[in-house]
Amino acid sequence: MSSRKETFQLRLPTGEPQSSLSSFQIPKNGTTYFGALVGRVGNRISGARFVLNGTAYRLYPNDGTSSIHGGHRGFSFVIWTVKELVVDGEFPYIKLYYYSFNKEQGFPGDLDVYVTYKISGAYELSVTMEATPRTKATPVNLLQHSYWNLGGHNSGSILSNTVQIFASNITPLNDQLIPTGAISSVSGTPYDFRNPNTIESRINYVKGGYNMNYVVDGQGMRKVAVVEDRRSGRAMELWADQPAVQFYTAYYLNGVEGKGGAIYGRYGGLCLETQGFPDAVNHPQFPSQIVNPGEVYKHDMLFKFSF
Repeated sequence: MSSRKETFQLRLPTGEPQSSLSSFQIPKNGTTYFGALVGRVGNRISGARFVLNGTAYRLYPNDGTSSIHGGHRGFSFVIWTVKELVVDGEFPYIKLYYYSFNKEQGFPGDLDVYVTYKISGAYELSVTMEATPRTKATPVNLLQHSYWNLGGHNSGSILSNTVQIFASNITPLNDQLIPTGAISSVSGTPYDFRNPNTIESRINYVKGGYNMNYVVDGQGMRKVAVVEDRRSGRAMELWADQPAVQFYTAYYLNGVEGKGGAIYGRYGGLCLETQGFPDAVNHPQFPSQIVNPGEVYKHDMLFKFSF
């Protein structure tokens, strides 16, 4: 098959950031992060602050006193540049670029970010994320915040879905959904999905549904989770190279209008967000998310679908 590659010229900004807007409003349903590309640091940072190399940095608090998903104008609310686009051939892809300027949402240093979405095989979608600091050390934790409902986007809740998560531990949370700093076994708890179980089989034992960071077993690119919708026969495998994954069952969806005018209610989808540990900048015992100039942050994930 023929392949057509389109390259868009990229001009790096020298003054004001290319994505700055004279006025900015969060779009309708923006707080649900449907399909969002999240950064500079996904998940929560307690107190919307951290100390790095002796300097205290204050972030934009958009979740009570904490910061979540990069602040009120994180990477999911900015304009990305299409760097490359291949629309034909066996493996079409799009490569996006964003320049994150020093002190954007309070984070230190200039950062170049590239994200590629690619049809990498039959019923396979790969997502590759890279980020390189130009000037200062900075935390980076990029997420893909897709909601999945294998029965179809308007098929109701995902409670009957069977889930398997290859994780023996979690990072327990306080009442503000911030990690306490501990790492605890899932054994004997409702969070144990090491063997396949339906979500509904134990969700009543978890206040507010599942919204927990799991410590993925093993290292490198490995299988993180499997989801199966037995009504439709569809299944999804998630592979990634990050130390953790956030499992969220969309408790806070409440009459949100979605695709084709469908109304999404509580448990209308599930998220499996591979990531570094939440609030790692304030827990030195957690794997570091700090990236220094000259280093490259990388995050690879692969979604495999079957039916």
